[in-house]
Amino acid sequence: MDKEHAKKIVIDIIKSSLDDPVEVNDDTQLVGTGALLDSMKLVEICVALEDAAEENQFEFDWTSDATMSKSRSMFRTVANLAEEFSNQSNN
Repeated sequence: MDKEHAKKIVIDIIKSSLDDPVEVNDDTQLVGTGALLDSMKLVEICVALEDAAEENQFEFDWTSDATMSKSRSMFRTVANLAEEFSNQSNN
């Protein structure tokens, strides 16, 4: 899956999980201070991404050692999450 398609999936899932309409783009911060998501929403999004991955015939692993790293986490921004989703789809 190319990165643009992965980004569309990620953004659609994030927007559908939020209670209020919010602008979501590549640089939207997902975790940390001032982040868009709380921990429950993050888990909800991860489960939805697992489902989307299954629909696209791959397994999405959001439990890697780097996941909770501030400097390497795939959850830093929308772009990081979309890139990881795309990378995992191509493995």
